Amino acid sequence: MNRQLVCCTMLALAFTPCAPAQGGKTPSRGRTGVARPRAEAPDLTTARIFLSGKVVLDDGTPLTDPAAIQTICKGQKRTETYTDSHGGFTFEFGSQMPAFRGAELSETETSWADTVPRRNNQRDWRDCELQAVLPGFSSQSIQLSSRISNFESSDIGRVVLHRLGQVEGFTISATSALAPGAAKKAFDNGRDQEKKSKWDQAQRSLEKAVQIYPNYAVAWFELGRVQVQKNDVAGARHSFAQALAADPKYVSPYQGLAELALREKHWQELVDTTSQLLALNAVSFPDAWFRNAAGNYHLRNFEAAEKSARQGLKLDERHQIPKMEYLLGVILMQKHEYQEASEHMQQFLHLATNTSDVDEAQKKLAEIARFSAAVSAPAASEKK
Repeated sequence: MNRQLVCCTMLALAFTPCAPAQGGKTPSRGRTGVARPRAEAPDLTTARIFLSGKVVLDDGTPLTDPAAIQTICKGQKRTETYTDSHGGFTFEFGSQMPAFRGAELSETETSWADTVPRRNNQRDWRDCELQAVLPGFSSQSIQLSSRISNFESSDIGRVVLHRLGQVEGFTISATSALAPGAAKKAFDNGRDQEKKSKWDQAQRSLEKAVQIYPNYAVAWFELGRVQVQKNDVAGARHSFAQALAADPKYVSPYQGLAELALREKHWQELVDTTSQLLALNAVSFPDAWFRNAAGNYHLRNFEAAEKSARQGLKLDERHQIPKMEYLLGVILMQKHEYQEASEHMQQFLHLATNTSDVDEAQKKLAEIARFSAAVSAPAASEKK
């Protein structure tokens, strides 16, 4: 899983000479009698502010999966960056550049950066909070007004994550704490090589990590991801299975297996795998609900498909999976519920950006209209 660490160059703050106000005090003078401009405190309305900190779990478990660092300003959420392998993070607050994790970038993140003004005045950051986002956990909320200083860089300190009570499955593994130092070093090397797309080297490092420590669930999972990149599907399946054998409550391998099942159109396997994941954590993965709905749709289990799609939409508050709307629309078409099917297809058209997706949705809308008219015509004639 690629992660990009964005390095920012810090610029010196400009100090503005203080012009004397009429009737005010005159500027201080040196021995030459020349007025010296008085240096003011940094102006936070124009300053670039760099924030850093560390995300930790309340029980001391190592953070084995990157947590998203999110700011919330006047109700607008934005993912700023992701933590490194030790939980640390750094980012420029108010930057127009959206954060991304590998190739993953949501449409909502991009559009937010384009439409919301740069947050570069005091009032804006005073109204902002910061939190970490990791599936299965709730985050401590940090009020930025209490942590930002009058300098370019401010250390937010620790952001604490707490396990959700109703969740059993997480994207971190308890087995990581028991890994020997040599295994951890090989694992870290593998992750670094993944970021640079050095797949062969990453595979060798991760194979070394699991050889030293066979129960290293996270290393098995990363090895599976590398094998997926190398189109070694059989190897990836084996690695994901080994990760689950080491830690059955580690949900990331289920996601890996579900992705393979979807790619190969193994619908029953897709339903079974996502059902296992959702039994462990039903609140953090709208994409798992989407895949479960897709699997059930192709198996013609329309009731189950509808239920999963509706649950996924409920969780996907930011519409990061627009095709969930499309999928629910075609499910409702199969159930002859044309009015609601049309509403979800129109919502998908509102969210879609890909031209081929838009064309397909418009065809489906026309099809829904024809079916609806065909059903309505006999009913109207009977009333006459």
